[in-house]
Amino acid sequence: MATAQLNGVTIGYDDTGDAEAGSVAPPRPTLVLLHGHPFDRSMWAPQREAFAGTHRVVTPDLRGYGESTVVPGTTAFATFAEDVAALLDHLGVREFALGGLSMGGQLVMECHRLFPERLTGLLLADTFPAAETPQGKATRNAQADRLLAEGMKGYADEVRDKMVAPYNAEASAYVHRMMLAAPPEGAAAALRGRAERPDYRAMLARVAVPSLVVVGRDDTYTPVSDAEAMHAVLPDSALCVVEGAAHLPNLERPAEFNAAVHTWLTRLPATAPCLDR
Repeated sequence: MATAQLNGVTIGYDDTGDAEAGSVAPPRPTLVLLHGHPFDRSMWAPQREAFAGTHRVVTPDLRGYGESTVVPGTTAFATFAEDVAALLDHLGVREFALGGLSMGGQLVMECHRLFPERLTGLLLADTFPAAETPQGKATRNAQADRLLAEGMKGYADEVRDKMVAPYNAEASAYVHRMMLAAPPEGAAAALRGRAERPDYRAMLARVAVPSLVVVGRDDTYTPVSDAEAMHAVLPDSALCVVEGAAHLPNLERPAEFNAAVHTWLTRLPATAPCLDR
């Protein structure tokens, strides 16, 4: 684990698979993976292990989660994206493939909105691009209020079987522990920012790099129909529906998830095209 001081906060991250100092080998392409709510970078452990042999894999803790600074109040999606850009600047990486799951997938879309010229490919897992409805905004803010008042346990207990299918017991136990460890103030700030995110649907039609859309067959938060709709709009995309998984197929069925990601990575250009915003 490493940390960096960026944008006035500490960001914790893992950086695996980079060439050793003094190596004459060319630098490996970089894959950045963004976790969802209320998780941390440890959710990507199976992917770090799977791709460190071919890629530099960077997995940050978003501000408010894990080893990163907790900032109470509201964390706007643009702030999360600016942290990602600053971390990659700190690491000396200009262009990278970017993936995320759930809220992390929405942050991938926010990054594409702000700096598409840096991205060589998009991985959108168990996520959706629409902005919140008025009812959705009220629900997000009510959830934030609850986390601040009660802590994480009641929420984690309630959503556990939607995050991970009950038949995936080992992954379920791991995810439950991860949710319990999330700082309530950071999770609440993210929820308030998430309530105000923009609508990314029109932007998806302008994505000029290869994309991969992944969803668990039994995901009820972001069902297969949401994934199919994104796949239909993205100009150059593949769709993978992971059987025997709910909202976290990267942990529930890592072999199947990683196989789809591997195929996607082989399709990426060496450098990102320069786009008009």
